[in-house]
Amino acid sequence: MNRVCVLFDMDGTIYDSGIDFLALRTRLGLPQNGMPILDQLRTSSPETRARGLELLHSAEAEGAANGQLIPGTVELLAWLRRRGIRCALITNNSRRSVDAVLAKHPLSFDLILTRGDGAAKPEPDLFLKALERLHVQPSHAVAVGDTHLDALAAHRAGIQEIHLVSLRDRMAALIPSDIAYKPAADLNDVRERMVEWLKR
Repeated sequence: MNRVCVLFDMDGTIYDSGIDFLALRTRLGLPQNGMPILDQLRTSSPETRARGLELLHSAEAEGAANGQLIPGTVELLAWLRRRGIRCALITNNSRRSVDAVLAKHPLSFDLILTRGDGAAKPEPDLFLKALERLHVQPSHAVAVGDTHLDALAAHRAGIQEIHLVSLRDRMAALIPSDIAYKPAADLNDVRERMVEWLKR
């Protein structure tokens, strides 16, 4: 059997941090153009960048402290573990924030990559690093996320099985028509679809 892995996003996929990125952008005067907020801050004035990073780190800390796991997370990870499927966490969040979340909710991952480990999504770097370290071919990987950034990064890494949970219409509109993905109502829906995928 070929080695298989599932690559999970964090915020909005398995963890609800409650961070309102639209409101954060509005406070900073940043456009709502679908770009990652970190990319927007890099091209902003030094003052906006400094204030934006401060607000972002504060929001991430608050989200890690007060957020909660999305229903179905524990069950899906346990189901994958019982089948010997490797799981990785691939997030644009900070390592500090991830560590805080996992201190509260000790989920088990074979690999964790954050924005400090390479170019953030929608760049494919973190997915490519995960596939290399887990020794899995893109054709035997599943990406599970909730935004266009996850879809773009996974597609650019050659991953064909992409599941997007509770995808919002404004984010779906930012996904090019040549990228195939499967919208999912929740993580239980993702698990049911993986059953069929694993039979192939």
